[in-house]
Amino acid sequence: MKRITVFCASSFGTEKIYEEQATALGKTLAEQNIELVYGGANVGLMGAVADGALNAGGKVIGVLPNFLRSKEIAHLGLTELILVESMHERKTKMNDLCDGVIALPGGFGTLEELFEMLTWAQLGLHKKPIAVLNVNGYYDSLIELLQTMTEKGLLKEVNREMLLVSDNIADLLDQMKNYVAPTVGKWIDKKNV
Repeated sequence: MKRITVFCASSFGTEKIYEEQATALGKTLAEQNIELVYGGANVGLMGAVADGALNAGGKVIGVLPNFLRSKEIAHLGLTELILVESMHERKTKMNDLCDGVIALPGGFGTLEELFEMLTWAQLGLHKKPIAVLNVNGYYDSLIELLQTMTEKGLLKEVNREMLLVSDNIADLLDQMKNYVAPTVGKWIDKKNV
């Protein structure tokens, strides 16, 4: 993997460990010569992951919609800042630039980005590993929901397993490096629930 896209919050949240792990992830990517692609902001966990990579000598590409740049949140110390016109164009560009995706703790935006990447993978539009760094159990409820979706016949087990999960950065990156995309289609019928 040459580049990983990281989706995460533009705030720090209530637990210091979120910022610490965001910084550690950025640093680890730099140490492994993996470029960071992220949302381009200098605030919250987004700024922490970027600074973690930059401070360790890594390359960081930010992708920021113009309307957010006008709010003066653009990180000015990046290797490259790509400006786009819309949130959708941002996600498309971030997908085009990366070999895999990691979600750190975040809110609606992070979940929307994560689930769009999962949906694209489920539909066979890419075969990239998609992961969550489950910092301090942040994503436990989401993982439980995905299991419920599978048990209720609305998500195939093989598609649920596309989401890689760990609370350890090294383990998560190892899972991503060894990931093999499923070869079955998305659709579920009554015979195959």
